[in-house]
Amino acid sequence: MSQSGKDSALPKSGIIAVIGSGTMGAGIAQVAAVAGHTVKLFDNRPATVDKAIADIRAMLDKLAGKGRMTAEEASAAGKRLQAATKLEELADASLVVEAIVENLDAKRQLFSSLETIVSDACILASNTSSISITSIGAALRVPQRLVGMHFFNPVPLMALVEIISGLASDAQVAQQVYDTALGWGKIPVHTKSTPGFIVNRVARPYYAEGLRILNEQAAQPSTIDAVLRESGGFKMGPFELMDLIGHDVNFAVTQSVFQAYFTDPRFTPSLIQQELVNAGFLGRKSGRGFYRYDGSQPIPDPATEPLYERPDEIVQLFGEHPLCLVVKERLSDSRIEQNPARPDGLLIKTGSARIYQTDGRTATQRAEDLNLPDIIVVDLALDYASAKRLAVAHADQCGDDAYRAGVGLLQAAGYAISRLDDVPGLAVMRTVAMLANEAADTVNQGVCTIADADMAMQKGVNYPRGPLAWADDIGIGTVANVLRQLSLTYGEDRYRVSPLIQRYQASGRIFHG
Repeated sequence: MSQSGKDSALPKSGIIAVIGSGTMGAGIAQVAAVAGHTVKLFDNRPATVDKAIADIRAMLDKLAGKGRMTAEEASAAGKRLQAATKLEELADASLVVEAIVENLDAKRQLFSSLETIVSDACILASNTSSISITSIGAALRVPQRLVGMHFFNPVPLMALVEIISGLASDAQVAQQVYDTALGWGKIPVHTKSTPGFIVNRVARPYYAEGLRILNEQAAQPSTIDAVLRESGGFKMGPFELMDLIGHDVNFAVTQSVFQAYFTDPRFTPSLIQQELVNAGFLGRKSGRGFYRYDGSQPIPDPATEPLYERPDEIVQLFGEHPLCLVVKERLSDSRIEQNPARPDGLLIKTGSARIYQTDGRTATQRAEDLNLPDIIVVDLALDYASAKRLAVAHADQCGDDAYRAGVGLLQAAGYAISRLDDVPGLAVMRTVAMLANEAADTVNQGVCTIADADMAMQKGVNYPRGPLAWADDIGIGTVANVLRQLSLTYGEDRYRVSPLIQRYQASGRIFHG
């Protein structure tokens, strides 16, 4: 993020105009009014403006009742909200934020009309989540004063604002909008006007890899969701999140990014999600998506392995991997034997069972490569000490007794175990590797900085860790190797390693260091 502070922020005396009184427009109006600005709210449906202002004032009163602000502050903010009945009433605005339908022609027409009304000093901003700021501004007389100001829903609660610069956008204008958002209590990040900006681009693998795992029948949605939540630390799993967003919306964004990048296979949409959209199973809003929300069926429990007995034999731990440290602490007794790390990455051996963290190969491929049948691979965890659940897979060559011994040991260490079919990279590891890879490409292509890429994903979609900081933690070499193994398995350019990750791996650098 920029370190300029609020030096160039619009003064509180500056009038903010918001066009569009839907959920996003009303949220932006509330934030600006609370920050001390007079806000003029306009919509071509006047009745919706009156309702939006009434709803905002009710919400402010509710916040005052909860002690989030004083009654005087709530009343003052409410009084700063004004309904505008025609565009001409916005002539004295210092900043106009557009939050209308996601349609390029509609936005162009609106801003062209505004140019004949507001002064040349007035800044124009679009809350678009996907449309090129360069394209919106191309027909303007003064395109330098147009930037993107992409808020996240719900606006009063979500901290992130993407400040988007098109080719013609003036850097000082972008900085002034950045500083204004900072003054409103938001966390702004700078980004170039490229498809998906930061968040909607970098987030694509979170949905795409879950859909791929499902397509390969490795596990059901409830199990994959549980693994990403209880092991990966994400607030919501990919399937419940897509149900919440709406499959029509999520699929449309994926299609938009895919087409905008000239059908780059990294962004290929899912046939599974297309079928849901075709069926009208759009998620929560339609009563059915991956799960049912009409009360006809409960959300299934995740698949969890039955409890197996811990083997009555010596457990050998190798190295200081976080999983080894947890097992050693929780099962500390005479049957635990600590050994130096091994070059093949073996973490735990009990009897014939050998447990490895996934490196992007299937367990079956690893068993063949090592000429050892009883191989179990375990997924990445955000924090093995606090993770409640781990995903595992076993090689096709693995014997039942060896598998039960390995799982029984992990269960004795306090983990619920979900077995996935033997897909490469399991769930958390391949998802995190792809998120880090996409974040690295945004940085490598000058879309944003390393810090802004991580900040955007933490504050925009509540990821438990920034993807590039996560890559530092698990090792940039590990990320690169997982991606290469995925590429070898699938034979697809989808898993190509970002040049920036290759460069950092070769030089031994880290992203935050």
